[in-house]
Amino acid sequence: MLTTINIESPRQPEIAALLRLSGDYAHSLYPPESNFLLDVDELEQPGVAVYVVRDATARAVGIAALVGGAGTTSAAELKRMFVHPDARGRGVAARLLAGIETDAAARGIREIVLETGPESYAALSFYRSVGYREVPLFGQYVGEAFSVCFAKTIPGTLP
Repeated sequence: MLTTINIESPRQPEIAALLRLSGDYAHSLYPPESNFLLDVDELEQPGVAVYVVRDATARAVGIAALVGGAGTTSAAELKRMFVHPDARGRGVAARLLAGIETDAAARGIREIVLETGPESYAALSFYRSVGYREVPLFGQYVGEAFSVCFAKTIPGTLP
């Protein structure tokens, strides 16, 4: 499966569909107050890059956003990472995250942090398998029973 990864606008029907699927999945696992999903307006804010993976037919099959990392901070947060169920098991998530990490390193971002939930077994396994380490809850997730946080120092950057 050939893929491309580009930064795109979240205001596209295909991206909106992936965001809906992602939201539906999150809401099936966790109470609404424990979901920290960025909406389209938030995804369009300065300092947010939305990465879209497209397959060989140009169909959007995966998304993720990188928030922050500009100015004086050297860390950015990964949000809304999601692969369409039809595209899972094909390495889409790994290619997407590798592309984001490469871009982050080029932008001077030294660390990527993220939050997921304890019932998101595939996500927990995936992030561990690609070098993310579990870290204490940070920011808005502190005290949240349904949050698990991870971080990874980006290769090619100084610690």
